[in-house]
Amino acid sequence: MSVITILALLVFLTVPEVNSLSDQGLDRCQCITKERRAIGRLIGVVQVIQPSSYCKEVELIATLKNDGRRICLDPNVPWVKKTLERQQAQQTP
Repeated sequence: MSVITILALLVFLTVPEVNSLSDQGLDRCQCITKERRAIGRLIGVVQVIQPSSYCKEVELIATLKNDGRRICLDPNVPWVKKTLERQQAQQTP
């Protein structure tokens, strides 16, 4: 096999992987805007996404009880901190 053939093969093998990561939104922060209003009673589950090479911030994504929408929360707002504390207390036996 020639060097050009090997390089072409490597390019074709890596391109689908890069596209699949971009499709999943893993190449940037997921939270563009963050909710600051108190919506604690509407929240079902909060997903905590730790900082990574793509996003330097901790992201909190809440799934709402009533319609399943996902909303980003501002981690610096007091009601969000209280909601996380309550959720963690419920999860620990």
